[in-house]
Amino acid sequence: MKTQYYTASSLDGFIADPNDSLDWLFPLGALGDTSYPSFIRHVGALAMGSATYLWILRHHLASDADRPQPWAYEQPAWVFTSRSLPTVPGADIRFVRGDVRPVHEAMLNAAGSQNVWLVGGGELVGQFYDAGLLDEIHVQIASVTLGAGKPLLPRVIADPPLRLVSARSVGTGFAELVYDVPRRP
Repeated sequence: MKTQYYTASSLDGFIADPNDSLDWLFPLGALGDTSYPSFIRHVGALAMGSATYLWILRHHLASDADRPQPWAYEQPAWVFTSRSLPTVPGADIRFVRGDVRPVHEAMLNAAGSQNVWLVGGGELVGQFYDAGLLDEIHVQIASVTLGAGKPLLPRVIADPPLRLVSARSVGTGFAELVYDVPRRP
C-alpha cells in the first residue's frame, strides 16, 4: 500500500495555468495511453483539495460542462476544504479540514490493501510530504510550457532527493516519470 501523487505537469512545472485551466493538457494525448488505467485499478481511496474538486464539478459534472459525465470514482474521496462545498449525489465524498495525518489514517483504513491517490493540488500533496506520508510521485510531463500557474509540488525536496524508478515516452506529448519519495533522516 502506497500513498501516491499521480498527475500531469507542464514542462516548466505547472499542473494548471494561472486561471486553473487544463485546456493545454487534453490535446496532447489520450489518458488511455498513459499508465492511468492500470494505476486506478490499484487505488482504494483518494484525496484532493477544494480547487481540484471544484474543477471536476465545473468541467465534468455540471450540466453545462463541455462533456458532462458522472462522478468518476467508486473509491471514497476526501476533499480538503475550509468552506462548504456542493455534494455529488451518490458519491462517497468526505469533506475534511486540518492536519492531513489523521485523515491519512482514515484513508489507509478505507483503502484496505489498495493505494491512496493524492489527486491534487500541489500544496495539499506538499502537506502529505511534510508529514512524511508521500511514498511515490507519478507525473506525466507535457511537451508544453505555461510560464506561470499552479505549481506541481511547491516544496524543496533535495535531501534526500527523489529516486527515479521509471521513465517512458507516451506518444509525442508526454514523458511519464515515476519517483520514489525517500524518507528524510
